Amino acid sequence: MARYTGAVCRQCRREGQKLFLKGDRCYTGKCALDRRPAQTPGQHGKGRKKLSEYAMQHREKQKTRRYYGVLESQFAKYFEMASSKQGVTGENLLRILESRLDNVVYRLGLAMSRPEARQLVSHNHFSVNGKKVNIPSYLVKAGDVISLNEKSRGSEKFKTVIEANASRAVPAWLDFDKNKLEAKVVNLPTREEIDLPVEEHLIVELYSK
Repeated sequence: MARYTGAVCRQCRREGQKLFLKGDRCYTGKCALDRRPAQTPGQHGKGRKKLSEYAMQHREKQKTRRYYGVLESQFAKYFEMASSKQGVTGENLLRILESRLDNVVYRLGLAMSRPEARQLVSHNHFSVNGKKVNIPSYLVKAGDVISLNEKSRGSEKFKTVIEANASRAVPAWLDFDKNKLEAKVVNLPTREEIDLPVEEHLIVELYSK
């Protein structure tokens, strides 16, 4: 399974904002972006110039796929899916990305970051509608029930994560029972329910060229 294996803090520095790829570390003074907020990685990082229209569109696409941990080819596939659906293409794209199982696990507070959620899903800790699913890119649908597997519920790892994320708000499109460690997808999210600072229209313009 292909995935990015480089320094994740470098990605945040490249985009000039926090992508929250290291969980709780991103909220502390150890965050690389807090220590070097204006320096883009690389030898030319200090000489940033005004971005062209294309560069702005490209950066928005890169930022979005890095938020969700999606590689280039898969992101392009999601865009094709979004453009074939009825409605606003940009909103469809974000809705598809939000419906990835690893993102849902992260949104429920069962992982400290999306990369960690991806790993936990791959290690068979979750089920969808009673069946184990170990594919992070699995797309959930309205009515699906996501649950933490029985053997994983006594894990100290999950106890620590759940306690650390106790105050994190769960999106309204997910109905989470913290006692059963089970969630139902009430509906796929609207644009207003997706809190990422993304200008999806720039991505649509990029792929429309």
